[in-house]
Amino acid sequence: MELKRHDKFVTNTLSDAEYRNFTDFLEDACGIVLGANKHYLITSRMKRIMTEYKLGSLSELMAEMTRDRTTKLRDRVIESMTTNETSWFRDNQPYIVLKQNILPEIAKKKNDRVRIWSSACSSGQEPYSIAISTHEYQMANPGAMTASIEIMATDISPEMLRRASSGIYDEAALMRGMSPDRKKRYFEKQDENWKISHLIHSKVIFRELNLLQSYALLGRFDVIFCRNVLIYFSRDSKRDIVNRMAKSLKPGGYLILGGSESMTNVSDLYEMEKIAGCVLYRVKPT
Repeated sequence: MELKRHDKFVTNTLSDAEYRNFTDFLEDACGIVLGANKHYLITSRMKRIMTEYKLGSLSELMAEMTRDRTTKLRDRVIESMTTNETSWFRDNQPYIVLKQNILPEIAKKKNDRVRIWSSACSSGQEPYSIAISTHEYQMANPGAMTASIEIMATDISPEMLRRASSGIYDEAALMRGMSPDRKKRYFEKQDENWKISHLIHSKVIFRELNLLQSYALLGRFDVIFCRNVLIYFSRDSKRDIVNRMAKSLKPGGYLILGGSESMTNVSDLYEMEKIAGCVLYRVKPT
């Protein structure tokens, strides 16, 4: 069988120049650093786009992105390289600490509004898990927190934000971390899928944001979730991101990173705290 021209992209090895040009583009566009020997990651994630656009090499893809004035192709490429697997209540412990430790502390301040930022929300599981956790805290502690709760959810991908804001998930997606009890309480059947309840959906605001851009217009937050994101950035970009997040936190606010991520040698604007086996970073007083 004759090999189609654009199928060669999948079977041929990327040249060093192609690999370097693509990784340079990715770092400039969204801060992600692939490092060496990620050739298969690129070819596997670009396969569908290359086939759709009938392109035979990564060089042709780069050239096509330059010609595309709508940036549609560029957005597709970035989305394909930044979309990662996610689940409900991932690693669970941060959500337990949020309910049992952080929210009670915030409630004592008697503020009018509590704001939490999910900074890389992907398809929405993290911000909705946060919203469910805040609701469960309020139900278990009636009257303890009278403030309104707002969860800001941002992501670089317009497509991921569209999916997240719809609040609609199939059965397979809900099986990744959503308990039957929570599913019954917080979801409604919609044809073959499940839709998050209005009660939870109404707590979350979705907005497109590249973490390398300014956060000034987002306002200030009590808690920022930035989990399993910094591992993809260079050290300089990590430092820039967490330092600017420090400015976006209210006095005494918390930054929550992924379990494999650390602030060591990255920023001195935070104090590390360990609560119930969970590592948190509290912004230092200015």
